[in-house]
Amino acid sequence: MEPGGIPFLTGLCFSRQFTVTGSQGPILARLGGVVELSCQLSPPQNVEHMEVRWFRNLYTKPVHLYKNGKDLHGETISKYVERTELLKEAIGEGKVTLRVFNVSVDDDGQYHCFFKDGDFYDEAITEVQVTATSLEIQILLHPPTIKGILVECNSAGWFPQPQMEWRDSRGEIIPHASKSHSQDTGKLFNMKMTLLLKRSSQGNVTCYLRNPVTGQEERTNIVLSDEFFPWNIMWILNLSLILGVLLTFIMVPSVDLHYAKWGWGSYSNPPFPAVTLLILASFSPVPPSDPHFQLDTTWLEDVTVILCVLMVFITMVISFVYFRFRGKWNGKGGTSEGTVPLTDLQMSEGVAFPDLVP
Repeated sequence: MEPGGIPFLTGLCFSRQFTVTGSQGPILARLGGVVELSCQLSPPQNVEHMEVRWFRNLYTKPVHLYKNGKDLHGETISKYVERTELLKEAIGEGKVTLRVFNVSVDDDGQYHCFFKDGDFYDEAITEVQVTATSLEIQILLHPPTIKGILVECNSAGWFPQPQMEWRDSRGEIIPHASKSHSQDTGKLFNMKMTLLLKRSSQGNVTCYLRNPVTGQEERTNIVLSDEFFPWNIMWILNLSLILGVLLTFIMVPSVDLHYAKWGWGSYSNPPFPAVTLLILASFSPVPPSDPHFQLDTTWLEDVTVILCVLMVFITMVISFVYFRFRGKWNGKGGTSEGTVPLTDLQMSEGVAFPDLVP
């Protein structure tokens, strides 16, 4: 009897050993949908008497617990209460499936499928990847400025964080001006990207987003006509600025020369600080990615207009005062002989001004 009992006990011991295998590769779960996770004992055997536990990071916090032939829902952690179901159609063959309803972003990650029979146990790990793709993409146009048109693309409700880029009509990537993202209370990604268009040839652009897990793509394009690019206004402003600067450079030396002629000293304090400020702002602009870009652009436009108006106004005032003084002195005894015309020839020959006798 005893010799025959040893093989029997040995066989009983080996019959209680098993391995657990789970799903190969990550399982994709759509946000708000249902996902099923299966695991199988090998060799196949009835597991009705075993403990079957599904958990995330901690063994003591099960997602679902099956023990003593019953589902113990009271042991489940709160966020999975009434959201899980253990399918037992193939439990006699050692296979069980966990079904999770109303998938959320928090369900993303690893799940442990744990089997225990007496003192022996084994587990398998299955990874779940939650995905969400937004079908809504908005493109916003900011008011045109002298720097161009700032185009903004927004899309909310993505998971994980999508790839986002601008593309032209040929499908080539256009460098963005800025890109940012945030997450809402549901941990979904809200994407934002901007692009500064400086010419009408860039008017056909596409905002492109791609889910890195599923490969699903969404896109929205916009076509801008020449009317959106304020080049006429820019040319008028630039021309006015150039004319104003030229007039200033012409009039200031004339007034300086007039002051020297009448012995009043030299006037050499033209209003160049404002021009210098404008030049610095033009050659060292605020980048479009800066949150104050719109404010800077508006400021630059206002300063340009104000400078143009001031230059024209100052030029008119200086000219008026100059000719008024000239006429006044001529009228009080100054003769035509006392004033030497400033021809190019005389200036090149270094003709001096005669002294005026009051």
